[in-house]
Amino acid sequence: MIFVLFLQMEYTRERIMIHIGRILKFTAAVIFSMTCFQYISRAQDHARKIAENGLVDAVQMYENGRMADADALLEAICKRTPEIDGAWYYRGLARMQMNDAEGAERYLKKAVSLDSANYWYRYMLAGLYAMTDRTDLTIDMYRSLMKDFPKKTELYYSMARLYIDQKNFDEALKTIDDIETQFGKSDGSVMTKFNILRQQGRHEEAFAVLDEYSKEYSSPQVLSMLGDYAMGMYNDSTALARYNLALEIDSSYAPALLGKAEVYRVVRNYPEYFQTLDKLMADRSVPAGAKADYLQAVIKQADRQFIRTFREQFDSTMAITSAAHPDDTTILQTEGLYYYATERNEKAVDCFRKVMEMNPEDIGATANYIQMLVYVKDWEIIVKECGEAFSRFPDEPGFLDLANIGEYNLKNYRGVIENCEKILAVAPGDSAMALSAWSTIGDMRHETGETAKAFKAYENALKINPDYCPVLNNYAYYLSAEGKKLKKACAMSKKTVEAEPDNATYLDTYGWILYLQGKAAEAKQYFKHAMMYGGKESSVVLSHYADVLEALGEDDLSKVYRQQARKKAAEGKE
Repeated sequence: MIFVLFLQMEYTRERIMIHIGRILKFTAAVIFSMTCFQYISRAQDHARKIAENGLVDAVQMYENGRMADADALLEAICKRTPEIDGAWYYRGLARMQMNDAEGAERYLKKAVSLDSANYWYRYMLAGLYAMTDRTDLTIDMYRSLMKDFPKKTELYYSMARLYIDQKNFDEALKTIDDIETQFGKSDGSVMTKFNILRQQGRHEEAFAVLDEYSKEYSSPQVLSMLGDYAMGMYNDSTALARYNLALEIDSSYAPALLGKAEVYRVVRNYPEYFQTLDKLMADRSVPAGAKADYLQAVIKQADRQFIRTFREQFDSTMAITSAAHPDDTTILQTEGLYYYATERNEKAVDCFRKVMEMNPEDIGATANYIQMLVYVKDWEIIVKECGEAFSRFPDEPGFLDLANIGEYNLKNYRGVIENCEKILAVAPGDSAMALSAWSTIGDMRHETGETAKAFKAYENALKINPDYCPVLNNYAYYLSAEGKKLKKACAMSKKTVEAEPDNATYLDTYGWILYLQGKAAEAKQYFKHAMMYGGKESSVVLSHYADVLEALGEDDLSKVYRQQARKKAAEGKE
């Protein structure tokens, strides 16, 4: 076309050739440029494909909890191909998990700038603002999202929760009203409104909301809560009616079954109570923990006579519950507590032993088993089991403390001393354990007649805590019994009554030391005070007071307390 044009204009051959040369150069340049563009385009596609594959790997690392590895790979992707918004987004998420709020915000903002229409990018950025207590930014972001994504119900609930956290209950209620206007009422919206009104102290309005909702919609949750409210108002018949309506909708709804059972228990309709309770306990879909909590509450709070009277029915309930959850430790523990409450110690111990055997690496399970042995006072077994427990958990000296309970009751005082020495070796840096150990060693050395060693142990304890009252009291009392260092004993004992002025034991020690120092009149006031705070229950305190009164010439009153002292001694109350 161009060549023809040139001919028509009668250009010379030379000029025509010049123009043809120019055209050829231009065409070559265009072809070269197009070739380069196609090459660059193919290179960019290849780089993007590599980046996208890398992003898949980074996401997998993120999901596996390898945050540092994911972040390092995402950093490389962002440098090579900064236009990939997903890489910035996941880098922001990784930084959130790494507690780097500043970095997370920077990368999430970058993702949003690359794709502002992406809901999740903006939603996570709003979540970050909420996590870092920037309420205004959070609200602005939620409002922006609600404008662009009006059908996302989680935005409204997130906004409502934000207002609730701020205790801006009026705005929260308005947000719930927006939810109900936009999407209609639901259990979620009504329960949120109910909880907000309760937090405002508007209890009657809160339950009125539930009542109004129940007239339009069938909800076992709402009906059960209305039943609970009626129970709280002592309206048993209304409560029962509400629970029955809930069970008509869902015959296995646990809260309704539990509420119905409680109504029967309160009105003493025990056949219906156990029938309803057993249905609940047989349902495997009800969490074992919830069942255990209820049964333990009944065992602990109900009248002992009630448990004994209906022992056969409770036995059956326990068996049904156990059959529904044969391997659940919380149910086994509940059984153990029940058997202990009904004085079947062997069965109680057996339940806790099974829990321990099912969880051999669980320190708590072993400790609970040994604690049950303490309750049933099986001293020899306690010592044996504590020894085995300490061999399995050599870093837990608490088992040696429990062993000491058994050794002490077996009067094996040297065994107690040996355990305390092990505690000192195992926990050299634990001052609380060392204080307890030296204190116990002192008491046991006194029991074995090793007075000098007892006093040395007390001195070691007081180096750790010079104000530790149990050691100060015992050390002072034993010094007074030896008739030695009464001035030192008096100073130590005085510290105890100043720290605990209503402790009858400490008052007795201090008063007795004053008496031994010839200060009977001064001692009397401390014994009078001790009588008001439990001193009358101790034969030793009563006998000491009688001696003080006798020294003051109050013989008649002295005889009265002497007689009381003999009576308490006969009862075994030292």
